[in-house]
Formats: sequence, C-alpha cells, structure tokens
Amino acid sequence: MVAPHADALIGHVRANRDRYLDELKAWIAVPSISAQPDHAADVRRSAEYAAERMRLAGLTEAVVLETGGHPVAYGAWLGAKGKPTILIYGHHDVQPADPLDLWTSPPFAAEVRNGKIYGRGSVDDKGQCLMHLAAIEAHLRVNGKLPLNVKVVIEGEEEIGSEHFEAFLAREKKRLACDVVVVSDTAVFAEDVPSLTTSLRGLVHWEITVRGPANDLHSGYYGGIVKNPLEALAQILAALKDAHGRIVVPGFYDDVSELSPHERAEVATLPLDPAKLANELGVPELAGESARLPLERMWFRPTLEVNGMYGGYQGAGQKTIIPSFAVAKVSARLVPHQDPARVKHAVTTFVQRVAPKGVRVEVEAHGDVRAVETSRDHPAVAAAARAMELGFGKAPVFIGTGGTIGPVSSFDRILHLPQVLIGVGLPDDAIHAPNEKFDLGQFFSGIETMTYLYDELARALK
Repeated sequence: MVAPHADALIGHVRANRDRYLDELKAWIAVPSISAQPDHAADVRRSAEYAAERMRLAGLTEAVVLETGGHPVAYGAWLGAKGKPTILIYGHHDVQPADPLDLWTSPPFAAEVRNGKIYGRGSVDDKGQCLMHLAAIEAHLRVNGKLPLNVKVVIEGEEEIGSEHFEAFLAREKKRLACDVVVVSDTAVFAEDVPSLTTSLRGLVHWEITVRGPANDLHSGYYGGIVKNPLEALAQILAALKDAHGRIVVPGFYDDVSELSPHERAEVATLPLDPAKLANELGVPELAGESARLPLERMWFRPTLEVNGMYGGYQGAGQKTIIPSFAVAKVSARLVPHQDPARVKHAVTTFVQRVAPKGVRVEVEAHGDVRAVETSRDHPAVAAAARAMELGFGKAPVFIGTGGTIGPVSSFDRILHLPQVLIGVGLPDDAIHAPNEKFDLGQFFSGIETMTYLYDELARALK
C-alpha cells in the first residue's frame, strides 16, 4: 500500500531533479582519492560537503567525526519517538582516476552525456549516498518529519579497505545503535531488472614467496642443478585447482552450502548468455567450475585467484638467470559460513605441503572479511522489495554479488545487525575504471525508491 502522502513526496523529488544533479556534480568535483596522501585534504573536504548536505536535508545532527585515518561524515534525525531506527551507510572516498588519457571527459568535472553522468565517484558511491539525502530531505520538507529515526554514516576509507572503520564502529557503538543497516553501494542485475542483493562474498589473501639461491645465478653454469623459484612457484599455483576449475585444497569447501533447487532455478532464469559475456570480457570462453552455472560461480561459490606474480628479470631483451626468489599474491572470495581463519590455514598448509624440494617457501596470510548473507524473508528486505517495486515499476529479483564490502562484514560481526543491500548501479558503470558513470534513470528512480523505503521500513519494523 502506498502512503497517502507519497504523491507529494514524489512530486517534490521530481521537481528537484536538476538541483540534485548539480549537487552531485559539485561533490564529484572534490577529488577525494583516499589512496593518495596528497589528496588527504580533499577527502576531508568531501566529508565536510557530505555533512553540509546532511544539514541541508534537515538532519538535526551533522558532523565530521575523526578516525585513525580519513574522516567520517555522520548525521542523524531522531525525532520519531518509539519508532525504529535505521542506519544508512555509504562512502565518499573514490578510486584514483588513472589512466587519465582514457577518460572522454575530465574525471572530476562531471559531464552529462546521453542520459548518464560521467565522473569519478558518480555511482561509487557519491551518487548513491545522495539518493538517500534527497529522500530524507523530501520527507522533512513535505511532511516535517520522517516516519522513523535515521542515522547516516558516510566513511572516507572504503576504497582502501576501511582500515580504521572497525575501530570507529567499536568506539561509536552507542551512537550508531539501530535496528537495521541500509547500504546502497551495490548494483542491480541489469538496467530493466531491479534487484536486491542478499549476499556478499568475503575476502582473504596470501603472499607466497619462494626462495632459491642466495643470489641470482648464471643459468648456463647452474641450470639443471638448482631448482628455479619461478618454476617452483608455477608448480605450487597449478596445484591449487584441478582441470575442471575445482579448488583441491583439503577442507576448502567444508563449510560451503549448496543452493536449494529453488534458488538454483531462480539463478538459471536470469538472462545471461555465457558466450556474449565472454565476448564482452574479451576472453574465448568462461572458465571455472564446469558443473556450475556462471552466475552461481560468480555469486555463491568461493574462488581462489592469483592476482599477481613477480620474480626474475623483467627488462627488455634477455638476462639468462635463475632468479633467487619469486612471489605470488593470491586471494580467495568466501561465501556464507566459510571461516576466514580456517581457509587461510588450509591454503597455507597446502602450499607448504606441495612445495617442491630445493626451495624454501614462506606464506603470509592476511584479511578476515566474512561473507554476509541476509534472508530475503527478513521484514526489512521485504520492505526494501516493496519500495524498489514502487520506485522502478516492477518487483525486484534477488541476487548475490561476487564482490566484497568490508564495512558490511564489520556491521555484521561487530554490531550484529541485519542489513539491506539496495543499490541501483548498473553492471557497466565502469566503477574503478575510466569513464565511470551513473545512469540518470537509475539515479532518479533510486531517489524515489529511497523515498518509499523509509515508509515501508517504518511499517515493517514495528
């Protein structure tokens, strides 16, 4: 049921679309690149912009809070006595824009072309944060109140792993107390397929160093009697999977749940053409566990990937040596119920066991981001589904995502809170890449969705 005041709210947000677009352009113009120290002042300026936009929206508290690194913008409106409280999470920091020569327009001078706004941070995540601030403003200006209590946290380190966010959560646990977290930092399945994400994969990683001789050796003098570290590293990495793409590390799949027949059937109905996707990605064909559906492999199965390798001579021409060392960086995306510590131990043990003789192997394991799963039957998820249907004109499908949002795992582990993942980006938005964009149809429908969302959550969380 649509609230009787919905027409006035939607009329307000539609009348202010040009202003929202100008505000997004202004925010994009702040190059809040958290990874680059020379942009630290810009990241702070971006947090201040977010806090000022919260004040404009009508939040009664809007401040910049310090962390051990880049600051967090925090706002709150707590005037709905006896009503539930939601916490909206997003991030205002962005990825570096390099390589600049691949951008059609300057990354921090947002430009609208063909119904899309191009600029770094347009969809990841300034535009999606602004959707909520516009929706909050609509309620407060049209109705003078919100139907529930709202807190907003927009952090400044998501793009560099949210290094200080868990300490911030622990320190501000009382301030951030709520009933549910709402995250809009995800994408829908496709432009005409509104979607709610109900699972995110976790993440752990390793650095494997294989050491051979004390120094690089002449490959003519010593080739044939000294084990080559690069060769040994290749053997180790090749041993991680079988010919069908299945990870053979003992215990790796122990806690992995199978999809139910109904869930697998749902995945199979989503419009995905493997050959077309392979062509779009520039590969001859898709790979991975051959017995699994592509979307199942992308969303609901764990992975083990080699992210980089180095060692030996890298310059022009030839340098005939046996290198003294070789290094590989490896990561695993985890699915619900997998324990990061167990996975790190299993892979470390396996690498040491399969290492060939004649070299020494060191393995450093890092990361403890767990996968997060929210039941589609949770009242908050059902409320989000109703809001998305009102905002986009059709019921959403439920999807997973192969990526990892560290703070989502932190909210789950530290504050033990249910979360609604209701982003509206598109798969081709080029996040982290040149020509990042946000489709304006998605942006404006997203604002309307969030405007409906607060009413739906207020009813669902009574």
